Amino acid sequence: MRGGDGSDNLTLGARGEAIAAAYLQGQKFTIIARNFRCKTGEVDIVARDGKTIVFVEVKTRRTLAFGAPQASVTPFKQRQISKAALTWLARNRLYEASARFDVIAILLRDHQVPQIDHIRNAFDLAY
Repeated sequence: MRGGDGSDNLTLGARGEAIAAAYLQGQKFTIIARNFRCKTGEVDIVARDGKTIVFVEVKTRRTLAFGAPQASVTPFKQRQISKAALTWLARNRLYEASARFDVIAILLRDHQVPQIDHIRNAFDLAY
């Protein structure tokens, strides 16, 4: 199921992010950035939904053996995403922008259509 070097998980995560980006574009979101990293954290996708900046965390699983994908967005992870989001907003001088945090959970079972659960306003700014 998992390669010893974690490469299978990286591939799964990259596939999930590509699926999520395509899904968001289909929902009329504009993708602004992908895989924004800074020393305080990471944001998988930065998108625009109308006038709102949306910071999206993508979680992808092959099975539910370890629980629903969205369950892994822990309070610690929320703080990391929040800090990265604040850094992104500051670097782009969007101090007054309306923003929110969404989670896209993807269940990617073999030979099946991906199951996508888009949770809008999944959590509040945490720091």
